[in-house]
Amino acid sequence: MTGRRALVVRGGWEGHHPVEATDMFLPFLEGEGFAVRVEDSNEIYADRAVMDATDLVLQSVTMSEISRGALNGLRSAVERGTGLAGWHGGIADSYRGSSDYLQLIGGQFATHPSTHPDACRGEESDNFLPHTIEITELGRSHDITAGLADFPLTTEQYWVLSDDLNDVLATTTHPLQPYHPWHRPTTSPAVWTRAWGRGRVFVATPGHSLDVLADPNVRTIIERGLLWASRTA
Repeated sequence: MTGRRALVVRGGWEGHHPVEATDMFLPFLEGEGFAVRVEDSNEIYADRAVMDATDLVLQSVTMSEISRGALNGLRSAVERGTGLAGWHGGIADSYRGSSDYLQLIGGQFATHPSTHPDACRGEESDNFLPHTIEITELGRSHDITAGLADFPLTTEQYWVLSDDLNDVLATTTHPLQPYHPWHRPTTSPAVWTRAWGRGRVFVATPGHSLDVLADPNVRTIIERGLLWASRTA
């Protein structure tokens, strides 16, 4: 496909570097034939004409808020075929106050467990834990993750609340630790897709920092996910 249009919407909490992070993928999108428009306000979602002409939305907006008009515009656009994609808190921890948004995305960040309290220094690295992203059986044959093996990361390990409408391509398991209040290992989706009307949704939870986004496995998953999510008809 040529002549496709991508809308990049970025903002929210600066700790996820929304500008620098999305800038990493703009050359890829342009190289794949997308005309890219960048917006720093999600109110663009309320513009029906813009959304109808958009094949892919790449969102990086951690926390923040969304108006009813913008949310309705986003949900309706995806239902009509516009793809929606993103990573980490820029999509899985956006608009916490909107249950309608959470239903669209299919997963909500709950926490990222930390290291032992005695080792915490009050820095973001307290939450950087070694863990493994494990490709599921479905993921081994899916366009986004086919050919990839399980891989390790040392970064935030997202604990995600989700539902079974998601097609989970990769998971990560939080081990049992004596200093946490839960009582058994817990597995969360780490990469998933979701069908919404005629549209496709793609989410990858790794991506806290630029070095994680540069990891070859993470970058491959995100690039493939962007293409997969884009409008198909």
